[in-house]
Amino acid sequence: MVQPEKHYKVFFLAVIALLVAICVAEVPLCHPRHKAAVVKMDEASLTVNNELDAEMVVSWLSDHCYQCVYQPLGVVPAGPGPGIPSSVDFTVGTQHGITLQFNSSLVSLELCKVHFHFWEHGNYSLWVKNLNDSSVVNCSMITDTEPVNSYLPIMVAFLLFTGLALLSAVGGTVMGLDVVKNLMFRLGNSMETERLINSELGFPGRTVETATDTILPTPATPSRRLRSLDTFRGLSLVIMVFVNYGGGRYWFFRHESWNGLTVADLVFPWFVFIMGTSISLSVSSALRCGLSRFSLFTKAVWRSVQLFLIGLLIINPNYCQGPLSWDSLRIPGVLQRLAFSYLVVTSLDLCVAWNSLDNLPVDAWWYSAREFLLYWPAWLCVVVLETVWLCLTFLLPVPDCPSGYLGPGGIGDMGQYPNCTGGAAGYVDRWLLGENHIYQTPSSRVIYKSHMPFDPEGVLGSINSVFMAFLGLQAGKILLHYKDQHSSIMARFLIWSLVLGIISATLTKCSLNEGFIPVNKNLWSLSYVTTLACFVCLSGLSPTSPPWRVLPCCFWCRSTTQ
Repeated sequence: MVQPEKHYKVFFLAVIALLVAICVAEVPLCHPRHKAAVVKMDEASLTVNNELDAEMVVSWLSDHCYQCVYQPLGVVPAGPGPGIPSSVDFTVGTQHGITLQFNSSLVSLELCKVHFHFWEHGNYSLWVKNLNDSSVVNCSMITDTEPVNSYLPIMVAFLLFTGLALLSAVGGTVMGLDVVKNLMFRLGNSMETERLINSELGFPGRTVETATDTILPTPATPSRRLRSLDTFRGLSLVIMVFVNYGGGRYWFFRHESWNGLTVADLVFPWFVFIMGTSISLSVSSALRCGLSRFSLFTKAVWRSVQLFLIGLLIINPNYCQGPLSWDSLRIPGVLQRLAFSYLVVTSLDLCVAWNSLDNLPVDAWWYSAREFLLYWPAWLCVVVLETVWLCLTFLLPVPDCPSGYLGPGGIGDMGQYPNCTGGAAGYVDRWLLGENHIYQTPSSRVIYKSHMPFDPEGVLGSINSVFMAFLGLQAGKILLHYKDQHSSIMARFLIWSLVLGIISATLTKCSLNEGFIPVNKNLWSLSYVTTLACFVCLSGLSPTSPPWRVLPCCFWCRSTTQ
């Protein structure tokens, strides 16, 4: 009875931490906020003062936009007289640093360029003037009103939860000391003795029950759960809920516009990996119980059909635009991709899974790598699928687009391929499903200004989601073949993380945009899958691995899955 109380205390402390973070977010700062009513979240106010005798055009470019063309911000008229500036107010974004370019509107000549990272609700002034030499233009940025620290609430929450984790770890260590154990044992014995003395035991008139009356039936042994998998699943659910409800509108809790990773990009592949691991454990258990492979396959088909229909007809983003219309029904989706990956990986596992792992020959040459070599036919199928993805991605001719194009289109790549969003992936979806039946507002629209429909859960990306689920299946095979051998499990996870990390480093050239295959959630690129799988294997899914023992939220993450 002590253990649940401990978890409730931890949960109570976590609630206090969140309340403190919210209170910090609402604390007003002592300095005035100029134009605070106009500037919104993730925005700042910029006043451009022009002392030149010529009109100038202001353009901007986000640091997050790779090889993009400058976008017009506005026009600032010439100063009315010597030393008298003309001023124009602009609103600029604060999520990423930007470069401001000032050109003369008469001859389109670049006057100056300023790189600056604006901060939320700050007020800034930029002065453009001639120095002593009239041919030299000087641009200088001045902060009129200090910005607010929009990261303060999340920093406070992070520090409080880190403190809770440290307290939990220290408390567990202290409670494990022999001195503390003996003290708690003596205290418990003294309390039990006092309870017996003050009870009704031995009172006259009290009926003494026979031994047969006090015998209780033996409680059923609960099924053994994999604590690390439950915790990982619960943690993914917590992040998913936080991201789906806005994530405080922090940019790193939103999906990346194109190449790269944010916290929001971790959730879906984690779920796919967890699904693969669960498939391995459940199929193995069912085969040991004597269920036929055909019955398991029919169940998998029925479950996949249910998931697909729920995603297609119930959880469909087109409902946000009014009644569901068949003319604009989005066919791909998250549940649809989960259904496809589940069916393919379950079918592969049913083809290669062993009914029992207890009678394997220990002296066989493949025994030391049995979790991999015993399932080579399934690996062969996955390699074929990945070969198909590579050939379609890099060799399929796409009209008006270069072969192997992986860019966002729009203003990216200096605006040369505005209609090539996603390359072959986007083309296959538009060809198979039609432009009206895929996602209409991809994340690349925010920064890259792309206007072509593109679905991040499209057809080609589903091949790599199968690969992600299969890597999770492989993790399950490691857990099955080395049951209760935690050091062997951790060693193999470390090897897999190293192999996947090397593949990711090779594909990306350890860069964001310069690699052969950049990390990209919209495309579900091969490097995206290997990188996320590397993260999972590096954290370890061993039931006794340290990350799952020291987390104070372990109990609450697990409770979300049970």
